[in-house]
Amino acid sequence: MEKPNAIGWFDLYVEDMSRAVTFYETVLQQQLTVMDDPTGETRMRAFPANMGAYGAAGALVESAHGRPGPGGTMIYFSVADCAVEEARVESAGGRVLRSKFSIGQFGWVTLCTDTEGNVFGLNSVQ
Repeated sequence: MEKPNAIGWFDLYVEDMSRAVTFYETVLQQQLTVMDDPTGETRMRAFPANMGAYGAAGALVESAHGRPGPGGTMIYFSVADCAVEEARVESAGGRVLRSKFSIGQFGWVTLCTDTEGNVFGLNSVQ
């Protein structure tokens, strides 16, 4: 069996699910879907995912067990050109921390904060 990638899933904690969903749907231009939590303890909205494709899937999570904020795990969303999504961040209520910059052979990155205070990146090959 082939060894899987280190990350198999991510939870991005939020305090206001509606506000966070609007932000990510606006910036990424993707629809998030309601995801059931078998414990009944959290509200979840999943990012579009192809579980057979490269990369990790994940969801926005509103839970008493985790809080949003900077200084923890950094999530990078794969996009075609991070400048396109970067242009939507501030009008959606977030903040651009560092505009599109080169990371050499690995492409380009924009660093942002969302409406919940989470720091995240946008990553593209162009």
